[in-house]
Order: sequence, then structure tokens, then C-alpha cells
Amino acid sequence: MKPRMIKIFDTTLRDGEQSPGASLTIGQKVEIAHQLEALGVDIIEAGFPISSDGDFSAVQEVAAVVQNATVVGLARSMEKDIIAAGKATEKAVHPRIHIFCATSEISLKYKLKRAHEEIVTLSVDAIRLAKSIVDDVEFSPEDASRTKPEFLRQVVQAVIEAGATTVNIPDTVGYASPEHFYEIITDLIANVPNISQAVISVHCHNDLGLAVANSLAAVRAGAGQVECTINGLGERAGNCSLEEIEVDMSHVFWFDANMCAPFGAILYKISRGLNMVRLSNIVKGVEAILFQRTVSCRAMGGQREWTPTEQQLSI
Repeated sequence: MKPRMIKIFDTTLRDGEQSPGASLTIGQKVEIAHQLEALGVDIIEAGFPISSDGDFSAVQEVAAVVQNATVVGLARSMEKDIIAAGKATEKAVHPRIHIFCATSEISLKYKLKRAHEEIVTLSVDAIRLAKSIVDDVEFSPEDASRTKPEFLRQVVQAVIEAGATTVNIPDTVGYASPEHFYEIITDLIANVPNISQAVISVHCHNDLGLAVANSLAAVRAGAGQVECTINGLGERAGNCSLEEIEVDMSHVFWFDANMCAPFGAILYKISRGLNMVRLSNIVKGVEAILFQRTVSCRAMGGQREWTPTEQQLSI
């Protein structure tokens, strides 16, 4: 069985900076972007350009220096946001605009105060505007894990028809379990007619300690992109950890009783292949820049993390 390729979307520079107490200068963002590109991530979300002049400039600087990875600017489903994201990423070799719009019932009622039909129209119009600026457009139905399945299907189908090349399914408030998230992805694959025209992405928060598990469940269900951060940084309890998801996907096996290999075949493979030596260095580097020490017993990054030799000795 040939491994299925999974893209890594790193959002350390955007969502990671929302971690309590975290703040990065433009220079630090550029340095981390260099390290992420050398590491081998596919996509770097550099910031939210409309949020401040500083973030706009940071996205511009990252876009100007990154050569191989896609550089992303985040935007709400608003014209001013989308234009700002387009301008901030215009120097990128591979630019992407990432648009989000809330879709859960609680968000529609209390946050956006809009009807379902208005949300679909707003999202479609946003995608069309972004497509007039760049070819690569991602859409996130915010709070997807609490959105009614039938409405989520409707929105996803509509934005793909409008030109979205990636559809990201976020567990915005860290609400889902692996079983629930697996069902969300399988439902979309089974019931959205044009789903094959876009990459399915996932963005999981760690409020219940399940961000990595939920991301793995989504990949098993058919997702082709995982959004994550170095050290699992992010708002509240953080995001899916890049280092953990990389190692976990490298050790997810397909077992067959008739196979001779003792551990079967690797089921998934990181698209560009991450450099494990650089991964260890960037984990410690980001920790030093943000003065946020990783818990010593934490997997992949903690001071007590295993090495291959230690693992072999313990078996």
C-alpha cells in the first residue's frame, strides 16, 4: 500500500502567537519562517494582515523571503480583509488567502446575527473576490465541529463551487472527540458531491487534550492537510502540535496478517518530509524566543523525550 501524502500547514506565526503571553517581532517571525521552510513544512500561515500594521508588515516580510513553502494571509469574509491579505502576500512565490466565516448555530445567533442563507452568500462572495487576487484560496467554516451537518455540507459545497482549493474543518473551541471528528470528515466526503475538487484540511484546538488525536482521526477519515503549531502553541490550551503529529503519522501503520514485515506498511507520509534534526532545534528555538518552556515530560520537545536508542531498549 502506497502511503497517502499529507500536507503540513504551520500556523505558529498566526495562531501560535495568540498563545497567552506570546509576542513576536517581525524579525523573529522571519527567522521562524526560515526555519519552518528549512524544516520542510508545505504551508506557512504568516499572520492576519488586517489585524494591525505590524502583522501586515510581518506577512509581507515573510512572503518576500520564503521560496518553497506557500505563504498564507488570514482574512475574515470581508472585502477589506481579503484585499489586505492579497497585498500582504503578493510577493510570495506561492501565495494563499485563507478566509473564515462562522457557521455554528450559536455563532450565527449571537456573533454574526445572520441567517443561514446570508452566511452562504457571504462566504461565496468572499471566495470569488479572493480568487480574483490569487489562485490558491482556503476556506474555514469557523466552529465547524458544532455546526449542523446539513448546513456544513451546504457551505462546503458552495465555497468549492466558488473556487476554494482547500476547505479547512476547524474544531474552533476544542469541542470534538476523535470519533466525532472522524464522522464529520467521512460525512463530508460521502455527501458533498464536489469534495474531491478541494483538499480537506483540519485545525484542532487542544482544550480537551485531543488536538493531535482529532487530527489523526481526520487524516484517517480522508483529510489531506493538518494545521498545527510548533510546541502546540495557540490560544487557550493551544493547537495540534507539529512535532507530535509528524512523529505520530510516521508511526501509523497498516497491518496485514499476510505481510512479512513485523510492523506492516506506513499508512501516511508528510508531503515534503520533515527534517527531524531541524525539528528538534526549532522546537527549542521557538521556546527560547517566546520564553515559554515546554513541560519536561511532554512528548517530542520535553527534556525527557525519548530517543530511538532509548525506545529500542525499553521494548
